[in-house]
Parts: sequence; C-alpha cells; structure tokens
Amino acid sequence: MVKGKETFGGRVRRKRMEKQITLRKFAEMIDVSPTYISQIERDEFKPPSDDKIREISKVLGEDEDEMLALAERVPADLPGIIQKHPKEVATFLRTAKGFSREDWKKLTQEIADKPTGKKGKDQ
Repeated sequence: MVKGKETFGGRVRRKRMEKQITLRKFAEMIDVSPTYISQIERDEFKPPSDDKIREISKVLGEDEDEMLALAERVPADLPGIIQKHPKEVATFLRTAKGFSREDWKKLTQEIADKPTGKKGKDQ
C-alpha cells in the first residue's frame, strides 16, 4: 500500500466497521466466506469481480465508480463511450486533467442540469 493512499481493502474494512457490520455478517450479506473478506480487507487478495464490487458498494453505501477505481478497474460502460467518441473524450480528459475535485463536481452538475443531457447514458 502506498503511504497515504487508501486501498480497496482498506476502504471496505473502514466502511464495514463504521456501519458496525461484523466480518461474518458482511460475508453472509455478499455471499462469500469471512476468510475471503478478511484477506481482501488486508490487501492479501486482489479485489473481487466487478459484480461483487458493486454488491459491496451497495451494502456499504459507497459509490460504485469510486470503489471500482480503488480496485483499479474501469466501469464497464466507459470503454464503449470512449470508442464511440475517441477524439472528443481524449481531448476533454487531457484538458480537464488538472481539475480539482470541486471543479469536477461543478462540471458534473452542469452537465446533469442540461435539458438535452442524458444523465449516465452513452451518447
């Protein structure tokens, strides 16, 4: 683990404990063994499948995209969007690479508020 950078396993453990869910109960909720969850939380195993990450996110009340990013994964819909608009997406991302978290929030809200914007849809 890089010092100062939260890992997928670390986030799972922290959120599970904040919600006061026992390891055994959490494992039961997402249909895996407690040993497996313990190993993930200690970063001894790679994060589970994308579907399992989505389940974990739902149980913990976490954003799926953030959890997938912590697991060093890209949400399944993004490659298709990028392939459909490669030049525009690449230019946009390179232009916005220096944005702060607040800049991203403002931009996301602005796009979501557009009457012609189709929130979360592949355009």
